[in-house]
Amino acid sequence: MALIAPRVTAGLPADDARNLARSLQDSNDITVFVDGTVHRLPDQARDAVVDLLARLGRGDTVTVSSVEEMLTTSQAAELAGISHTYLRNMTDRGEIPVEYRGTHRRIRQAAIMEWLETQRKKQSEDHDETSE
Repeated sequence: MALIAPRVTAGLPADDARNLARSLQDSNDITVFVDGTVHRLPDQARDAVVDLLARLGRGDTVTVSSVEEMLTTSQAAELAGISHTYLRNMTDRGEIPVEYRGTHRRIRQAAIMEWLETQRKKQSEDHDETSE
């Protein structure tokens, strides 16, 4: 499993922190420019950026990292709408990647979502073939 190291950014100098805090006061409107193009952030991304900027505005040191949700086999089976036993058999056959925490299996939510998408595509293709 590849881990991306968290990024740590030192707090801003006092003058920069005050200016940023003043800019954020009473505002949640953040405009992002990427290669000169304006992008409107979805609410969750906007909230994360405002929180990050507010922390920097207080002069805090900030660490940014990501979290990938790991599921138990029971949670993964429920999400996929299949039995726990069927899911365990699929992990044994290597059809769904699994990681072990001691003797406990953990499955990435993204792996279940990918498997579900593959199943939808297969069902759609099978339906298209029977319709012809």
